[in-house]
Amino acid sequence: MTTRELTGLEGVVAASTRLSLVDGNAGRLVLAGYPVEEIAPRAKFEEMVHLLWYGRLPTRQELKELTANLASRRRLPRATLTLLREAAGNSAPIMDALRMAAATLSLERRESPEEDALTLVAAFPAIVGGYWRLKNGQEPIQPREDFSHANYCLHQMFGGEIGPERARGLETYLNTVCDHGLNASTFAARVIVSTRSDLVSAVTGAVGALKGPLHGGAPGPALDMVFEIGRPDRAEGVILSKLARGERLMGFGHRVYRVRDPRADILATAAEKFYATEGDRELYELARNIEKIALRVLAEHKPGRRLDTNVEFYTALLLHGVGLPKESFTPTFAIARVLGWTAHCLEQLRDGRLIRPESEYTGPVDLHFKPVSERPN
Repeated sequence: MTTRELTGLEGVVAASTRLSLVDGNAGRLVLAGYPVEEIAPRAKFEEMVHLLWYGRLPTRQELKELTANLASRRRLPRATLTLLREAAGNSAPIMDALRMAAATLSLERRESPEEDALTLVAAFPAIVGGYWRLKNGQEPIQPREDFSHANYCLHQMFGGEIGPERARGLETYLNTVCDHGLNASTFAARVIVSTRSDLVSAVTGAVGALKGPLHGGAPGPALDMVFEIGRPDRAEGVILSKLARGERLMGFGHRVYRVRDPRADILATAAEKFYATEGDRELYELARNIEKIALRVLAEHKPGRRLDTNVEFYTALLLHGVGLPKESFTPTFAIARVLGWTAHCLEQLRDGRLIRPESEYTGPVDLHFKPVSERPN
């Protein structure tokens, strides 16, 4: 294995997990035994929580109890709300606010890892929605316990009653991206908790990793490209110009998948169902036309490379459709992925050992110390 491969840890197995199987060559994603295309459009998010934490789908009674337990933890600590107000007053980016607020969730009490997991999953929508409202001059909305998790996510931003099409669209997205192998943020969480640190610390570190634009920041630019093109007859020219400038075409290609990202098909279907009755149907048709043209142009100008549609393209279209602002796309990803982070942390605590990889030293070895008086000016 080359030094370059070691630098990115490609091909290095760092953990064993029962949570998700990612097969990039076959375009396959399995979540705790279920093909993602089978379970994501059909399950409730609370069912996914039970599946990833406990290894099986819940009974009706277990689902009822878990749903109630999560709902009872939605109210944010006073210190968390105070921090969010300060962050909004300083116009902090929303992912910075989420990172800071996540760390406060352990202030009121020290809990077991399982209870910390419940608190983290329950609190993230209130943090994201509450901070968005504060930044826009509105007060956070008191969480309701009678909403499903997906309804609650939207209610925290917009208030009022949430239509079933919007809630189902968002729920399908949350289920689809809740876990995806040992990605950068999940690996960060497992490393932290492998020291026997707590889940709040581990998830705070994961949010910091997700904040980086190489990991969680691409859905917004994918939507920007659709708006920039504006009309189908402009698509080919804009795309060719981007490729000529050496720009990456957002929403196409993936570091892991060598074929079409299976999550893209799920979200494409979810977007089709949503835009059939809600949202801007012309925008949906424009995006579909842009996708077709982009795939053709990429095949012609980058032969031999599989640059298929990835999850980001239809994430942008679906989240925009259900009403979420572009700035909230990555935080909404965190609302979904906190489930995977907590599941990996619980698995690491139960089955793992300290993660301590080695490094390959490439610097000098024969230097000799000289006092500052003997060094060049």
